Amino acid sequence: MLFQSRFCAMKAGEPTQRIESDSPPTQGPTKPAHRILFVDDNSAVREASAKVLIGSGYHVDVAEDGEAGWEALHATRYDLLITDHSMPKLSGVELVKKLRVAQMKLPVVLASAAVPAEELGQHPWLQLAAILWKPFTIDELLETAKAALSATAMTASAQNLASPVLVEAVIPVRSLPQWRSQPPNGESHENDSGFVD
Repeated sequence: MLFQSRFCAMKAGEPTQRIESDSPPTQGPTKPAHRILFVDDNSAVREASAKVLIGSGYHVDVAEDGEAGWEALHATRYDLLITDHSMPKLSGVELVKKLRVAQMKLPVVLASAAVPAEELGQHPWLQLAAILWKPFTIDELLETAKAALSATAMTASAQNLASPVLVEAVIPVRSLPQWRSQPPNGESHENDSGFVD
């Protein structure tokens, strides 16, 4: 059986290149493959990560920097963005800011050796799905991608559920002034103002 995955190398302003893989996935989703955009300025990391993800059954596009990643996000619908932080033209955090301002809701994994914790703390609305510390292993990459996609799928499923029907038990309750004015034996000792003495 011939298994084909798409691997597109994207540079800002250039057409995409397509590379086909003839090997079957080693593990991966049984549903239609998720589409992942992997953005990193290090070509070795970018290509190795794409091959690992493709080998696990994902469709993967790659971009060499944040600017090319931004263009790719406008050209194609993705299920997950994995991006480096320290890149020329547009950093990973700047890319995520643009993504969130444009109200794109896909999950984002920030993969970096130097995570800007202070900047992320100032902008909690960036809503990262995960941080993947570099250098990362193949297993860490695959587990992080799977977890980010699973969390998104669970959130989407919960939002698609019908609103639960609320059942309300109706118990006759006296108003607060009445309750205060009624002693346990049922006799009332109210003064002229309506309060209990």
